[in-house]
Amino acid sequence: MSITSLGGLRGRRLPRRLVQLYVGLVLYGVSSALLVRAGLGLEPWNVLHEGLAERSGLSIGVVSMLVGVVVLLLWVPLRQKPGLGTVSNVLVFGVAIDASLAVLPAAHGLVAQVPMMVAGILLNGVATGLYIAARLGPGPRDGLMTGLHRRTGRSIRLVRTAIEAGVVLAGFLLGGSVGVGTVAYALAIGPLAQLFLRVFAVPDTGVSTVVARRTPRRAILRR
Repeated sequence: MSITSLGGLRGRRLPRRLVQLYVGLVLYGVSSALLVRAGLGLEPWNVLHEGLAERSGLSIGVVSMLVGVVVLLLWVPLRQKPGLGTVSNVLVFGVAIDASLAVLPAAHGLVAQVPMMVAGILLNGVATGLYIAARLGPGPRDGLMTGLHRRTGRSIRLVRTAIEAGVVLAGFLLGGSVGVGTVAYALAIGPLAQLFLRVFAVPDTGVSTVVARRTPRRAILRR
């Protein structure tokens, strides 16, 4: 599995795209840490990461990186091609969430928990818009979703729902946090991501990082 053209590393817009990619991934880690500390439920994949972390004794960040590597291996039979953003997603997010958890205190009581949860969801939307709009390669989990869409012919919505329902269930059974934050995230992240994708859109670079043909124009590809 080769990294084709390092995810489209060329063009005058490259410095901006690199900044967007790494700022977005760092902020994604911070936003996920806010949701962890809020204690009201996590986004789907982090429910699984937290559950595995509880069982293994590893940090959420390390578990996230290991899961990312496993998911990348699933790209091989799907014939997906990673970019720089794909590899960076695995590494930077794991480091960012662990570093953020090391300095963020846990919230106690709804007066502190709810604002922290809202801040985490909003920041996650900003981060999603930043790193996806950079167009330097999808995250491992996004590529799995679009790869299965291409291979099975099922809709993006159905494939994404099936994957995320599966990881939430597995994570919950392992001890991951599912709650009002999980539901709020699921309802809010689509509109937020669409908004911030427009805000942070980079003018056409002539480079395509699409990982599945015939993907609906409005599909949100997120971590």
